Amino acid sequence: MSIADLGCSSGPNALLVVSDAIDAVELVCKELNQKPLPEIHVMLNDLPKNDFNGLIGSFEDFKKNHTCFISVAPGSFYGRLFPSQTLHFVHSSMCLHWLSQVPVELQNGTKLGLNKGNIYISKTSPPFVLEALTKQFERDFSQFLKCRAEEVIHNGCMVFTLVARKGEDPSAEGIYLQWELLAQVLMDMASQGIVEMEKIDSFNLPFYTPTLEEVKNVIRREGSFAIKSIQMFDVGWGEARDQACEHDDKVEENETTSQRMAKSIRACSESLFVSHFGVELMDELFARYSYLMEGYFSKYPDGALTNICASVQRINVM
Repeated sequence: MSIADLGCSSGPNALLVVSDAIDAVELVCKELNQKPLPEIHVMLNDLPKNDFNGLIGSFEDFKKNHTCFISVAPGSFYGRLFPSQTLHFVHSSMCLHWLSQVPVELQNGTKLGLNKGNIYISKTSPPFVLEALTKQFERDFSQFLKCRAEEVIHNGCMVFTLVARKGEDPSAEGIYLQWELLAQVLMDMASQGIVEMEKIDSFNLPFYTPTLEEVKNVIRREGSFAIKSIQMFDVGWGEARDQACEHDDKVEENETTSQRMAKSIRACSESLFVSHFGVELMDELFARYSYLMEGYFSKYPDGALTNICASVQRINVM
């Protein structure tokens, strides 16, 4: 049995889902009195710059409690990663809201200043910005499904979770407001001559949180997978903070929710900011961001991130 975890990252929690999957297979086999247990091949995927060495270092302890073969597969999951019809189960958690690229229409040199003063969709963004990001998500997600369709066996299953939004206005809820705070920090630094305004105007995040209907529509149009279940759920700020940090050895006991959330946002986005603004600004950028987050959480203590979790099954394999 082959299991792939796409966007596995490299922290202490990178093997948690794989552990659960192996335990579930072994439990069912024991209930059915099936012997011997199937050999399980686990394939861990992330971008080539992921810390695979750190991840590989955790294999020895993991295999003390789990019988399996493990390999890594560096590369973008918006392309092919595995041989045709070899995967039985695919999992991806909190990754598909990251796009393969900033839409060409928003890249530097095309329509510079179109999203002036913003790094994402905000209330001051022209409608064209939302349209460009929406189309990029639809292209990317459809390509993701197409590639997995080649790799997953008939009736094979895939489960994925991603950050989403409930309403049509993407600038009114959830993580969008956190990106807006980061844009505010950059604008403050620009007003003090620390960052060039041109740098901010030419930067957009390759990020998009779809609605439930958008996800359903792309799955149906692509046609390779049947939706077994799909649901939307909220994760409170405190829960999101704890999930992001409970397996982080560097977490300080007295850290506030805002400090932990700022640390989580930094972990998932810092490389993008470094490539555009330079590494020397990162400590100050995120220190200021953490300070602004304190005020934000004091106003919205009951805020939450909306997520979509979907289970789909491969169909139409000839």
